[in-house]
Amino acid sequence: MTTHQPPSPQDFADIRALLINCSLNKDSAQSHTGRLLGAVGDLMSRAGAQVDTLYALDYCLPPGVYPDMREHGWAEDAWPETVWPRVQQADILVIGTPLWLGEESSVCRIIIERLYAMSGELNEKGQSSFYGKVGGAVITGNEDGVKHAAMTLTFALSHLGYTIPPQADCGWLGEIGPGPSYADPAPEEGGTPVGFDNEFTQRNATIMTWNLLHLARLLRGGLPNYGNDRRAWEAGERFGWRNPEPLPAKPQE
Repeated sequence: MTTHQPPSPQDFADIRALLINCSLNKDSAQSHTGRLLGAVGDLMSRAGAQVDTLYALDYCLPPGVYPDMREHGWAEDAWPETVWPRVQQADILVIGTPLWLGEESSVCRIIIERLYAMSGELNEKGQSSFYGKVGGAVITGNEDGVKHAAMTLTFALSHLGYTIPPQADCGWLGEIGPGPSYADPAPEEGGTPVGFDNEFTQRNATIMTWNLLHLARLLRGGLPNYGNDRRAWEAGERFGWRNPEPLPAKPQE
């Protein structure tokens, strides 16, 4: 068996990761998604990265696609002063969500909406402020839908400007239908908690975590801004674009 030498923790000491848990449990200690998301965060921490965790239900985050929903009728909004600064500081964003009816949670959609609200924010290069950052998804449940939810989330992050590395999602599914969830106590006394011995989940979570770290390291300094500088586009620069030839006129019948 080939032995791989792990990277030094110093290799990722300047990498910041934010893990957002979109569980529907009011008590974060009861979150199954939090257990798998926590395993990813633990691996990142031991690799030397700085890991910040955020439990979405701990904050008042109204739905909507504006940076500050207090300007649109809501009395309270933790996004602009509390949550958004933590998103800005992070090189890596991992969104964790449970599955319900094969879809991500309603809380997760609010997070995506609020991220979308910031799509007009630009960095110093005139690019989306999400450029140079990487994103991934952690999904848990006891029904089908991991790949569908991961597809939705990673597309949303990519559309906003995040870079998505290979194999940027992981998940755990119990048996189809009602049943135990990830990290539930073992059905037999002294047994392994549910999902902990699932090698497929372990492998995908590990690969996702390291790919996020490696890509975040590669993207330090961001992407070149030729062709994606929105300020230059607004000033008239077209970066080589030209319209194709028009379709020929249809012959008269």
